[in-house]
Amino acid sequence: MGVSSCDVVIPCRDEALALPIVLADVPEGWDVIVVDNGSTDGTADVARSLGARVVHEPLPGYGAAVHTGLLAATAEHVAVIDGDASMDLRDLVPMLDLVSSGEVTMAVGRRRPVSRGVWPWHARAGTLALATMIRRRSGFPIHDLAPMRVCRRDDLLALGVEDRRFGYPLEMMLKAAAAGWTVRELDVRYLPRAAGTRSKVSGSVRGTARVIHDFAGVLR
Repeated sequence: MGVSSCDVVIPCRDEALALPIVLADVPEGWDVIVVDNGSTDGTADVARSLGARVVHEPLPGYGAAVHTGLLAATAEHVAVIDGDASMDLRDLVPMLDLVSSGEVTMAVGRRRPVSRGVWPWHARAGTLALATMIRRRSGFPIHDLAPMRVCRRDDLLALGVEDRRFGYPLEMMLKAAAAGWTVRELDVRYLPRAAGTRSKVSGSVRGTARVIHDFAGVLR
């Protein structure tokens, strides 16, 4: 395996139907690390067949999967994106440009739905509340929960983010602010999820409530 300009970490649980869409447009020179977080639908086999490297994280939780992927990465820069096909890997390219040029420490995405109904009201409302919380506590000019992002691997590891559930983005942002990071938010397309898959967060009011609960735990 050659030197990659960026490793893309994709935390996945039962995303076998989405991965062919997600991995259809991997930027040239980038390597993909799919973190199988307890899938039962053959996600790992599909990922391997599409050329991704697969690592397993048995502890359930978004933060656990992301951290395992980060440890497995070897490139100087690392990107993180969901594996449900709601976002396009190509939108990570301008983020990498900002970080690799030294303009910012981390670049993050702000979801812009491409059509009505893509983003359920409860998920949008929860995101607004939580992003406002992050903005006030960190001072970062953001309006979303960094659903996709790029930064240097060593910088992120040095933050020492400990949350292993959905509170991971909040803890990351607060520690990044304390460390003096600069962050820029870029608009990214927010697409319908792949047919036959369901969001663990926005797919239900309960899922959104679980995220809010995990964020509250970080703030205790």
